[in-house]
Amino acid sequence: MSATTTTTTRRRARTLDRAAGVIERPRRSITLTIVMSVFLIYSFLPLAWLVISSTKTQEALFSSFGLWFSGPFAFVDNIVQTLTYDDGIFVRWLGNTLLYVVAGAGGATILATLAGYGLAKFTFPGKKAIFAIVLGAIAVPGTALAVPTFLMFSQMGLTNTVWAIIIPSLISPFGLYLIWVYAVDSVPTELLEAARVDGAGELRTFFTISVKLLAPGIVTVAMFAIVATWNNYFLPLIMLNDPGLFPLTIGLQQWNQQATGVGSDPIFHLVITGAFLTIVPIVIAFLLLQRFWQSGLSAGSVKQ
Repeated sequence: MSATTTTTTRRRARTLDRAAGVIERPRRSITLTIVMSVFLIYSFLPLAWLVISSTKTQEALFSSFGLWFSGPFAFVDNIVQTLTYDDGIFVRWLGNTLLYVVAGAGGATILATLAGYGLAKFTFPGKKAIFAIVLGAIAVPGTALAVPTFLMFSQMGLTNTVWAIIIPSLISPFGLYLIWVYAVDSVPTELLEAARVDGAGELRTFFTISVKLLAPGIVTVAMFAIVATWNNYFLPLIMLNDPGLFPLTIGLQQWNQQATGVGSDPIFHLVITGAFLTIVPIVIAFLLLQRFWQSGLSAGSVKQ
């Protein structure tokens, strides 16, 4: 009798364990796995082509299969030629891009943080109107504002200067909205009131308490601003004429255009290598900041 009871108990325990295991195991979907695999291949195929093509000479570039290595391994030579071609103009373009990113994206992140935090934690007349304006500004594409911005900057004498790129880059309605939404839940109002009761001013409360709580959101906004400024093409195209002020996007396009017209001098292997060098800083930034970036994106997705 005792042995039968023990066996029954063990069977029930194994049944409960299997049931618990089924619940705890993540759900698997063959369809979703196939879709994600196709999406992964679609995303990485151009990157693989770029990396492989940057190791080829210009002759091997057109006489071999694009997704496999061929000819002499010219990766280092291509990098050296890219950095030294035309008196090192690529390095100048890289420096210009870094300047636009640091001043433009950095300024946009700071302004979005200050404005979003103020809108989330302070009450003042016209707040709803500002909310509607910010939402409307998000819906307007940047290319639609490029020509009016050019006309305004032309009257001010700022075209063909670094300010023609930096000043428009300081405005980030989406970043402001993201900080606004993030600050509503991540910075408790009770905590701010407690700090004020203890005698802390608004600036001290913001820099010692709020900034730490807003860090994931700030990093997320910074990443969006960095990518937008780094890949900015249309605005520099219409604002700049001096090759010494070009960012990498416009400079590489200028190299690409050397292959057309009378007396053309195609340098496609340098264009490809330059494109490869251009994406390296963005990839490094994503890898270093992905932890903060992911937490910032998921913030507010679960209502407690």
